Amino acid sequence: MIDHISVPVADLEASRAFYEKVLAPLGMTLLVERESTVGFGKRYPEFWLNARPRLKPLPPDSGHHVGLRARSREAVLAFHQAALAAGGTDAGAPGKRQAALTDYFGAFIFDLDGNKVEALTFPAVPASSTSE
Repeated sequence: MIDHISVPVADLEASRAFYEKVLAPLGMTLLVERESTVGFGKRYPEFWLNARPRLKPLPPDSGHHVGLRARSREAVLAFHQAALAAGGTDAGAPGKRQAALTDYFGAFIFDLDGNKVEALTFPAVPASSTSE
């Protein structure tokens, strides 16, 4: 199980402000603020921003992304909308997607530094299918 993730950012203050808006629909808030890092989470810091002032924007085809679980389709939509309103870039509009084992609903954005972040939610499993 993954405990936390860190992403590099060139401007920690700008990225903190960006992610305060973007992570709010996912129930994550700023929990730790230090000189060169900040941590967001629900109960403990699970998503960290690390200051890297010389960081150049990541290319859109870098091949990495971070997936964050959302409680609902509405939260995914709000995440995507907040990111675009705060200066992020669309990297995959909200919609149905195919995962390894099931379909899900997700949206992708690029943050201010080109980090690709996804919010996603899985459909509820009908009670009858869990009892067999």
